[in-house]
Amino acid sequence: MSITDTSDPGRSGLTGSARDFRVPAGANLLERGDGFFAWQEERRQAGYWPFSRSTETRPGTACRARDDGGNPIEGINFSSQDYLSLAAHPEIAEVATDAVKRFGVHSAGSAVLVGNTASSVALECRIADFLEMEQAVLYPTGWAAGYGVIRGLVRSADHIVMDALSHVCLQEGAGASTRNISLFRHLDLDHCRAKLAAIRAKDTQNGIMVITEGLFSMDSDTPDLAAMQELCDEFGATLMVDVAHDLGALGAEGRGHIGIQGMLGKVDLVMGSFSKTFASNGGFVATNRRTIKEYLRYYSPSTTFSNALSPVQTAVIGKAFDIVASDEGRALRETLMRNVVSLRAQFAEAGLDVYGDPSAIVCAKVGAESTARMVSRRLPTLGLLANLVEYPAVAKGAARFRLQVMAGHSEENIRHAVRAIELAVDEARIMAAVREARALAMAA
Repeated sequence: MSITDTSDPGRSGLTGSARDFRVPAGANLLERGDGFFAWQEERRQAGYWPFSRSTETRPGTACRARDDGGNPIEGINFSSQDYLSLAAHPEIAEVATDAVKRFGVHSAGSAVLVGNTASSVALECRIADFLEMEQAVLYPTGWAAGYGVIRGLVRSADHIVMDALSHVCLQEGAGASTRNISLFRHLDLDHCRAKLAAIRAKDTQNGIMVITEGLFSMDSDTPDLAAMQELCDEFGATLMVDVAHDLGALGAEGRGHIGIQGMLGKVDLVMGSFSKTFASNGGFVATNRRTIKEYLRYYSPSTTFSNALSPVQTAVIGKAFDIVASDEGRALRETLMRNVVSLRAQFAEAGLDVYGDPSAIVCAKVGAESTARMVSRRLPTLGLLANLVEYPAVAKGAARFRLQVMAGHSEENIRHAVRAIELAVDEARIMAAVREARALAMAA
């Protein structure tokens, strides 16, 4: 079931959307945040602003945090991205300490100057080998990699054909590169084909980049990568796949959907992030062409004009790859998937729908923002930290709670999360029904 909105439209903090403030008017740029802040403050004062929290302990399966008003919260943590629980792994801490002693804490330069270290050079080789590709280039963040690979290769006369639900870093990279952007319906190969055919009917001279993701984080679903690569080959386009959420965490060998679908080394361009499974920040782009690696290093602005990853980060990521590729990594993925399947099954037993297929991302459907905000206010008092997702991260009216599962979560953690969300949803529905009854009585 999806919960429908029956709340009082005048209820403070429950109405409105970030969409209302996306295009502010007025000549004074410094006043453009005023309306948004007033709306945000109304939600904050009513307890309906669950964003910008800060942790006070490591982001493990349970943690202490504060909301952005400084109020303490504590509970079982399904808000952090650490799918294999590697952030707390003792070997990760050890290699980070060793890296500080050997290289210091700062890369102190762009990768095109002297920002590289022995560990960053080794990491590029490790990533390429892991994906069975020839080359890889590092970026300071996953966002920078997604934006940068598009900005580095696509020019104004070129075309971009992208899944309508592609991550914002990919959308922003596309928008900064060309006006020739075509969106195809989510996972719809026929619609993608139609877009490509229409472009090639008019333009055979310029490039086309087709963009998708190995695992879409808000819907937990995946495209047919082999079919997409065949489609790109047919129309002379280049396929770029974002593997931020599945690499390391899914598949027997941890190679994500590219590995699961037998596409290792066969996708034109692969980009990803280390912030979900590999216990660090940073990103990469992998290619089968040394020429593209070198071109991106110098023409992709988010790597050329940014400091390189720190030696601590590259050492940590390298060790995380070691663990991911080991028997221990396989066991962690199996534990993670058991947790995922258990969480999804218990949500179903509680009558709550979830999106997509089993992955470390389990999104419980809510729908109406007002109801979701009531639930979000209640969850910390029930000892649960879970992320409310609403517009602009998802469509308006499609709010959900995105639980990010870790291998380290226990069965009791999972039961606690389901009980908390079920109770909070029930209470929100009762509150909405009471307000509706009062409104009808007043109208009568």
